[in-house]
Amino acid sequence: MKIWKIGIVGTGMIADFHAQAIESLSNATLAGFCNIRKGKAVEMAKKYGVKSWDTINGMLQSDEIEIAMIATPSGAHMKPAIEAAKYGKHVLCEKPLEIKLDRIDKMIGAHEKAGTYLGGIFNLRYNETTQIIKKAIDSNRLGVITYAAVHVPWWRTDAYYEGWHGTWDLDGGGAMMNQSIHMVDLLQYLVGQVEYLGAFTSRLGHPQIETEDTAVSIVQFKNKALGVIYGTTASYPGQFRRMEITGTKGTIVLVENSIQTWQFDDMNEGDAEIIRKHGKIEGGGGVADPAAISFINHAKNIADFIEAIEKRRPFGIDGAEARKAVALVLDMYNAADKRVLINNK
Repeated sequence: MKIWKIGIVGTGMIADFHAQAIESLSNATLAGFCNIRKGKAVEMAKKYGVKSWDTINGMLQSDEIEIAMIATPSGAHMKPAIEAAKYGKHVLCEKPLEIKLDRIDKMIGAHEKAGTYLGGIFNLRYNETTQIIKKAIDSNRLGVITYAAVHVPWWRTDAYYEGWHGTWDLDGGGAMMNQSIHMVDLLQYLVGQVEYLGAFTSRLGHPQIETEDTAVSIVQFKNKALGVIYGTTASYPGQFRRMEITGTKGTIVLVENSIQTWQFDDMNEGDAEIIRKHGKIEGGGGVADPAAISFINHAKNIADFIEAIEKRRPFGIDGAEARKAVALVLDMYNAADKRVLINNK
């Protein structure tokens, strides 16, 4: 069995989750960390007993690296991703893939030219309940989908925003681009892309930051279903994230990773087991503490990426797929700024 050698670019909080996820896999090994602040790279390297680099080129030219995982601030993803392609390294990048679409397109182009893989981290797709819901939708158990919504009523302290968070240059947005983008991705993955939207954003709980801490959008999907997207970091003390999808034959409500409503006009024998197994609310990570999440789905995300490379099959969250959530969030910001309805038709 091949053991894939992975280096992490960046040494912030999320890099720890990536490192733990890599170490949990039988076919991957953590080779080291890179950070332009050498002391941070050395500190993380010592923690995990691996190598450190203080330049991206130093890491990428090393034979000890086959995959680069990018865990820098969001607005600093493009340069290391493109450099990795030049060195023939695959890239798996933390969400959002980048904060501007032209930057994402350059990343995609670089890896297409190099023949390397570019993928994104959207770890909620790897929840078992996500796949159960997708199967139900694809099997038409909801009938005509009429409404779909996500709510991310989270809390962050002012201290959270003392660094790069909440800045346009490095965060690319606030509660919607950073915290809620996972649910934005999940909504599009399950229900489909948005055709029309209107939106409002505000700085209500953290007026000192540049970006929004509260955003809401009303949308119409391409399948004509209506919906709402809501995200905030100003909802003390933080509440569970929630998704509701309903149609002419059934309703599904997901709270965190747990199915709270699973009801159809054609209930079958397997439904009782789904309710029994997945009805208990589990999770809560990220509600008020960004460090209170599990690395397990990150590990599944990485494992799927490696399998795609090995089998030379398309990766489900490739550059083009990961781009969709960023595009939708930017459409929300545009609609909020201009007070206009965005038409993606």
